[in-house]
Amino acid sequence: MTTYIVRRLLLMIPTMLGITVACFMICQFVPGGPVEQYISRVRAYASARGANHAKISEEEVANIKAYFGFDKPVHVRYFIWLGKLLRFDMGNSYVYHLPVWNVILSKMPISLFFGLTSFVLSYIISIPLGVWKAVRHHSAFDLVTSIFVFAGYVIPGYALGILLIIYLGGGSYLTWFPISGVVSDNYEDLSRMGKLLDFLHHLCLPMICYMISEFAFLTQLMKNGMLDELNKDYLRTALVKGVSFRRAVWKHAFRNALIPIATSSADLFTVMFAGSLLIERVFDIDGMGLLFYNSIIGRDYNVVMGLIVLTSILTMFGRLFADILYVVFDPRIRFD
Repeated sequence: MTTYIVRRLLLMIPTMLGITVACFMICQFVPGGPVEQYISRVRAYASARGANHAKISEEEVANIKAYFGFDKPVHVRYFIWLGKLLRFDMGNSYVYHLPVWNVILSKMPISLFFGLTSFVLSYIISIPLGVWKAVRHHSAFDLVTSIFVFAGYVIPGYALGILLIIYLGGGSYLTWFPISGVVSDNYEDLSRMGKLLDFLHHLCLPMICYMISEFAFLTQLMKNGMLDELNKDYLRTALVKGVSFRRAVWKHAFRNALIPIATSSADLFTVMFAGSLLIERVFDIDGMGLLFYNSIIGRDYNVVMGLIVLTSILTMFGRLFADILYVVFDPRIRFD
C-alpha cells in the first residue's frame, strides 16, 4: 500500500503540469483579456472627459502589456508563473489588486461551510434512507421516495434554486425565505439568537440546492449496494443460523454495502467547489463559486489559475483518499 501511495503521489506531478499547461494556454488566448479591458477603460475614461477620439500610442500599449506581463512569449509567461507557484506565490488579482491567496482565502469560509454542511447532511440522510429503501424494496415507501430521488437526478442545483426563489422566495408566489445573501441587512442589530435564526433562515434554500444532486446519487448508490448484499449467500446463511434480520443487515451487509460509498467520499476534499458556481450566482453568495464565475467573466486570469490549481490538487488527493478507504472497508482489496 505504501508503494502504491508513493506512486500515486509521483504521478500527480505530471498530471498537475498537464492541467496547468492546458488551462494557462486557454486563458492566454481567450480574447478580452486584462490588456484589452484596461485599454477599454482608458478609452472610456477619456471619452467621459470629453475627448472625441481616445488614441493610445504603441508605446503606451507596450507599457500596458509589460505591466500585465504580456510582453513576453506565452511559454515564457507560463514558466514565470510556474516558478512563482512553486514558491507558493500565485500572483496578484487584476480585479481586486490583492494577492490571489488573500482573495481566495477571503471567499473560502462561506463556501467551506456550505460544502461541509451539505456533505455531512447528505451522508446522514442518504445512507439510512438507502438502506431502508433496499430493505423495503418495491414497497409504497420505496416508490414514493424514489420520486424525490429521481427528481434530484434530473434537476440541477441552480435550476432548483430558481424554482425555489420563484415559488418560495417572493418571485411570484410565497415569500417564506430570503432570496440572496446569507444574512439580512439589519444582521448587526439583532440579538445573538436573532443572528442565528436569521442565518439559518437564509441557509435553507441554498442548502437544499447544494444537497439535491449528492443526496440523490448517494441514496441510489446505497440502495443498490445493499440490494446486492441482501441477495448474497453469506447473508442467507447467517439468517438460517438464527441471526436476526436487523443484525444481519447492519452487522454484516451494511459494511460491505459501504464500499461503493467510499468513492464519493473523495468529494470531501472539494466540497468548497462542488456545484457551487451557479448556485452561488443564483443566491448571490459571495463564495468560491461566485469568485470563479466573476473571475472568468472579468478575465482575472491569476485568480482563475489559482482556483484551478487548488481544485486540481484537492481532487487528486481526494481520489487517493478514496482508494485508501477502499482498503479500510474491504481488507480483501490490495493495490500492491
